[in-house]
Amino acid sequence: MRHLIKYLLVAFCCLSITSLVYAQDQKSAGASRPEDKIRQYFFVMLTTGTNRTHDSATAAKIQEGHMANINRLYYEGKLKVAGPFGDDGNWRGIFIFDCKTKEEVEALLKTDPAIAAGRLAYEIHPWWTASTGSFTPGKPDKKP
Repeated sequence: MRHLIKYLLVAFCCLSITSLVYAQDQKSAGASRPEDKIRQYFFVMLTTGTNRTHDSATAAKIQEGHMANINRLYYEGKLKVAGPFGDDGNWRGIFIFDCKTKEEVEALLKTDPAIAAGRLAYEIHPWWTASTGSFTPGKPDKKP
């Protein structure tokens, strides 16, 4: 009888461990598939605006406000990617927003001093990708 109890206890432990490992494997398998993480963002193409006639001091002040706005939106968790192009073409830069609607993106774009001053214009497009790396939803952990 003692051997039977030991056998049952060992069998129960083995089954419990196997069940836990299987459950963890299933959870990990689903979480690691990139196609399960795809979600919508908004890609914004910044283009040359209709008003590029500002004097250099005014243009510098607008650019300073533009950069401050980018940082604010990033730390609010709304702006995931921002950056200029390296040439002097009509395409000036890109933004990728983590917002629920195009209207929310438009409202945020209107807070940008370079857009408000007409130095930059924009096109908004829905864009889909996996939410990994800098595309992880939510706010960054901390400011540098």
